[in-house]
Order: sequence, then structure tokens, then C-alpha cells
Amino acid sequence: MNANQSNDLVDQLQVEVSPFTQNDPRKLTNLNEILSCLSWYQSEEAGLSNSLTELLSNHDSVVEPLQELEGLIPRLDDLCFESSRLNEKVSFTAKTAERVGGRVRSLDQEMSHVSEAAEQVGQVMDLKSSLTQLQSCIDSQDWESATRHCARAMSLPFEVISGQFAEVSVPTAESHLPPAQTLQAAREQLLSIFLRQFEQASRSRDAAATSRYFKLFPAIGWEAEGLEAYAFFVIDLVRVRAPTSAKTSSPLYYVTALTALFESVAMIVDQHQVVVEKYYGAGKMRSVIKRLLEECDRVVKSTLDAWREDRCINRKVRICSNCIEMTSPCSRCWMFQTQQWQCLLHITSHQSTTEPGDVDPREIDKTLSEIAGMSGRWCLFRKFLVGQLQKQHLEPAPDPPSHVEGHVSLPLEQTELLDSTSSQKEFEDLLTSCYIPMEIWYTRTIIDKAHSLSKPDLSQTPYMTTTPDDAFYVFKTVYSRLLSTGSLKILERTTDLLKDVMDHDYAGGIKRKLDEVYRASGGTPSGNRTEKSERESRSSFIILLNDLDLSSSHMERLTKDLFSQPVITQLYLEAEQSKARSTVTSLVGSTIQFRATLRAGIEQLFNQLMRPRLRTLIPDVYRDVSYVLDEVTYAAAEYHDTVRKRFVKVWEGLVDGYKDAFTENNYRMLFGLALEVILRPWEKYILTLRYSELGAIRFDRDLRSIMVYLSSQTVFGDIRGKFVRLQQMSSLLNLDIDEDVDAFYSGSGISWALSIQEARNIVGLKV
Repeated sequence: MNANQSNDLVDQLQVEVSPFTQNDPRKLTNLNEILSCLSWYQSEEAGLSNSLTELLSNHDSVVEPLQELEGLIPRLDDLCFESSRLNEKVSFTAKTAERVGGRVRSLDQEMSHVSEAAEQVGQVMDLKSSLTQLQSCIDSQDWESATRHCARAMSLPFEVISGQFAEVSVPTAESHLPPAQTLQAAREQLLSIFLRQFEQASRSRDAAATSRYFKLFPAIGWEAEGLEAYAFFVIDLVRVRAPTSAKTSSPLYYVTALTALFESVAMIVDQHQVVVEKYYGAGKMRSVIKRLLEECDRVVKSTLDAWREDRCINRKVRICSNCIEMTSPCSRCWMFQTQQWQCLLHITSHQSTTEPGDVDPREIDKTLSEIAGMSGRWCLFRKFLVGQLQKQHLEPAPDPPSHVEGHVSLPLEQTELLDSTSSQKEFEDLLTSCYIPMEIWYTRTIIDKAHSLSKPDLSQTPYMTTTPDDAFYVFKTVYSRLLSTGSLKILERTTDLLKDVMDHDYAGGIKRKLDEVYRASGGTPSGNRTEKSERESRSSFIILLNDLDLSSSHMERLTKDLFSQPVITQLYLEAEQSKARSTVTSLVGSTIQFRATLRAGIEQLFNQLMRPRLRTLIPDVYRDVSYVLDEVTYAAAEYHDTVRKRFVKVWEGLVDGYKDAFTENNYRMLFGLALEVILRPWEKYILTLRYSELGAIRFDRDLRSIMVYLSSQTVFGDIRGKFVRLQQMSSLLNLDIDEDVDAFYSGSGISWALSIQEARNIVGLKV
């Protein structure tokens, strides 16, 4: 038995007697337990014997490595002894190197101290030399050399200038103060001299001297003071005084004055920005621009105050505001516009006794043009300055020289400087309080006059009145003027008000005239009215409807023209241009009101004049007509063509005068209403007839001939779409007798407008 078999046997015995191995053999009580325990011990003995035998068999493989290891012991002892001796030598050498290195480091430190001392001595000597030469140059009035020596002294570290060694070595008998105080005193002396010389040069308009002293300030650390002096200089350059020959009554006086102011400032900024940034650094022109804007604020405020007083703006605004309140849509009684306006002016004159008389729209028009002109100049100026500030931000100049005293301002938003000015607030207030009420009053006044002075324009066909051309000519002028103000907020607000004016005043005025056409003639078309009165009323009604159609076209074309106006890119910032264009595009929304009023008017005309006559059109056309035909009756029907001739006669009697009187869009709408009215009764009437095979063919020919005739009467090209159900009914009537209607309905590929049940009923009409 081999070892593996013995191990397996032992494991098996362990499994079998495991319950007994846990008990003390002395506690066994029966023979089976004793035998099992004995068997287990025998197995354990066999396993231990096998293990010992295996260990003894491997003894040689262990002894040989042990002998080899014992042979290495003398060599290891020799290596240990040699390493100990080497450690002693290296330790001694390391200690020696550490002592030498420490001495070398001490020497290096001493040498660095000597070098620092020599450098400090050199700097102190430079400081003393610079201060001496600075004072000498000041005495000889050599300002460029003095500036150079001062900048050289300022470039030294502050610790050197204020150090004890400098305080002991630099002072002389002539200048006994510490060097820091001496340098500061020299800087202050130079500042005083440069300011005085710069002021003298600026008063004498000496450009060379002005530029000479201007570039000296930043070199000696007086950057802010130099910019301040320069700001006063350029402010004096841009002061605007009106010539004695100018008359304030001129409509261009105040616009020209502000234009001159803004152009002067823009020219200064454009020409001097390069110089300022060259000597002072990028973005330093901002402080000069800020001071220039403060001067602009002063001039703008005084100019606008004088303008308000000369033009009596407060009185005009009050009158216009009162008129707007009195003529609001909720308080109108929808009278004729001329009578209403006279009454309102009479009421206004009694309500405001301190403001006698009314205002002339032409005078308001001039005033509005002045406001738009002044605001536009400001917005153009504002856009220019924002562009210059952005240019500074995107294209920074080299860093300015270092100074003892100074700081770098944090970057600001390009528009913040302009939006926070008093001028911006003045123009916003001007547009809000003056421009908007007067512009709305002017627009409503002109629209009212256009309505009251309206007359038919017989020079064009179809006939229209002069109202659309007059009103939209003025509206284009008004909106172009609104765009020229350059204010996005005012553009959005005024656009909403103008759209309301066009909806209520313009479109509403035409609607009121439509309502008055028959009312003024006394009754409805079915009343006691003469044929002439009927014809005149119909003509007036059609002309007004043509006005509405033309108004929609005018508004769409005007919106396209205004959208491409160059003034948007000229006056509005890039961030505002897309919003301005979308605001202009919103004007198209007024066409919805125009078309709603137009459709209501055409439906009213159609219901009063055409619908009653269309009720009997189909019965009259098919009177005494039968589609149960044989060959003889089919030939007779083909010869007489009764259905088509009757339809043409009745239709021409209905639409007589409408095609030439209406615009194309209006006639198309009327035409569509007429077809919608007759098609459903036509379909129902067809279902009351019976059809032979030849009769179905004749019905199809009659239907097609009528469709051809109607298509020839229009240029719309959409007639066949309205006859889909009738055409499908004709197709079903012309099916072969043996063809199944359900199979044809589902397998023909036709997009059916009829239901399957309707198709079955139609096929059932065949005899």
C-alpha cells in the first residue's frame, strides 16, 4: 500500500470514527466503540510512520546545503572585518569633509554679505548721485534730466532709500534731510513746476510744450495728477460756445450745438488716446474720458434746459398728454374724426386755462425731429466711446512704468461708464417724458387727418382712398425718426404704443367707416334703398376693404425697409442690434388686426349682398335637368350644354363688378366664400338625382366645364382643391357596373374626402 492510499485510508477512518475521537478511550463502554477507536489509532500510527519514513528518505538533500553554508562562514567573517575597517576610514573622511564644508559655507556667507554690502553701497552712491544731480538739474531748469534722475532714484528699493546707511551717508550740508524726504520733496517740487508749466503751455495752446510736460508726469510717479491736468486741458479744448450770429429759433441750433460738443470730444479721444496710452499705459484714457463726460453732462444739461424753455416744451407735452387721455379708445364715441378732434381741442382749452390755444402738428413734428436729432447724436457718440473703450480692453498697450505711489484700476464694463453719466439720464428722461407723448399725439393726429381728408384715388385700379398712402408715409417717417433716437428702451416701448395706435386709430377708423356705410344710408340692403344708393354703398364698402388690404401690404413692405435701415448699425451697440431688429419685425403683427377687420368686412358684404342670391344658384342651374340619359338625350344635352351655360350666366350676374373693384387678395377671399357657400348644397343636390351610365358621363363633363370656367376667372390656382368631394363623387358614379365599390375605395390609392358609407350611397344612385 503506497502513501497516497494510506493517507486516503487514514482520512476514511477519521471520517468513520470521528464521533469516537472526541471521547476519552477510558470512557468506552462496548466492544464496537473500542474496536473503532483502536482502528483509528492504528491508522494514525500508520500515517505517522509514513511521514517519518519520508523525512528520513530526504536527509541527504538537506545535509549537502548545510555543509555548503558552513564552508561560507570563514569568507563572511573576512568580509565583516574588512567592512568594519572601511567604515572607520569613511567616517573619518566624512567628518573631515563636514568640517571643510562648514568653513566653505561660512566663507560663502561672508562673501554674500560683502557683496550685498557692496551692492547697497553702490545703490546708496547711485541714490546720492541721483539726488545731487536732480537738485542740480532743477536749479538749471533741465526738466528732462531732472525727471530722468528722479526716476533713477525712485527705481531703487525702498529699503535702501529709507535705510540707516543711506540716512547717514546721503545727507549733505546743503541737503540735510533723509534721502526719502529729499526725494519726496524733489518730486513734489517737480510736480508743482510741471503743473505750472503745463498750465501755461495749455493756455498758450503750445502743443509742443504741452506734450513735453505731459509725458514727464508718469516718469516721476505723478500719473494721476498728470491725467488730471491733461483732463482739464482737453476740457478747455472742447468747451462749446454758440456764435453770436446764431439764432436759437433755428430748428438745428441745439442739435448743432450738441453735435459740435460730441464731435470735439470724439476728436480729442481719437487723436489723444494713442499719446496717453503710450506714456501712461493701457486703459488710462478712461479717466480722461470720464472727466470729458462730466463736462458733457454740464453742457448737455444746460443745453436741454435752454431748449425746453425756448421751445415751450412743458406746455406742448401737457397739451399732447391731455389730448391722448381724452382720445383713448375706451372713451371714444366713434364719431367722425374731424368733429371729434374739434370737440377735444375745445374741451382741452377749457380744462387748461393756463395753456391757451392748441399746438400745430407741424410744430410738434419739428420738435420731435430736434429730440431725435439730439438723442441720435448722443447715441452715436456713446457708441464711439464704447468702441474706444473696447479697443483698449482687447488691444492692451505695454505696461506703464513702475512708480513709488500709484495703483492699477480694475477693469470695468465698457458701457458702465457711459450709462452712469448724467447725459444718459437726461436723454432717457427727455425721450420718456417728451418724445413718447408728443410722438404718439402726432401719429394719432395725422392718422385722424388722413381719415377725415380721405378721398377716392381714381388714378389707380382697383379704386382706393388716399388714407393708406398718407398714413403709411407719415408712419414711415415717424418710425424712422424713432429708430434715429438710438435708444433701445424707447424703441421697444414706443413700438408697442405705435402698434396700438395703428390697431385702434388706423384700422379701427376704417372699421368704423365700414360700419357707417349702410347705417348712414338708412337701413340694410333689404330696406327701401334705391339701386343707385345700393351701388354707391357697395362701392364705398369695397374701397374701404381695398384700403385694408393695401395697408397690410404697406406694413409688410415698410417692415422690410425698416429692418435694413443703416441707422440700426450706426447708432445701436452690437449687443442691441439684434433686439432692435426683432422689435422692428414685430410691426408685422399689426397686419393680423388689418386682416381680421378685412375678413370681417368681406364676410359682412358677402352675407348682405351675395349669400341670399347664392341660396338658389344650384337649384336654378339644375332645374329640369336629368342625368338618366340614353344616346339621343345624351346627344341633346351635349349640344345644349345647359348646366354650364346656366351656371356661367348666374355666376357672372353675382360677381359682376367685384373682380375689377376688389384687389386681388380681396377678390380671392370673396371668391372662396362664394364657393364654400355653394359647394355643400351642390353636393346635397347631387345626391337627390339618379344617373344612368351616359348620365354619369354627362355629369362629369358638366362638372369639369364649370371648374374650367371658374379657374379662368381667377389667377389663384387653388380652385380644384375645393371641388375634391364633387370630383370623387363623379368618379364613383362612373364606375363599371361589375366593379365593387369597397374594393375600389380601398385599393384605388385615392386620398378620399368621402367616407365609405357615402361612397356606397353615391354608387347606389346609378340606374
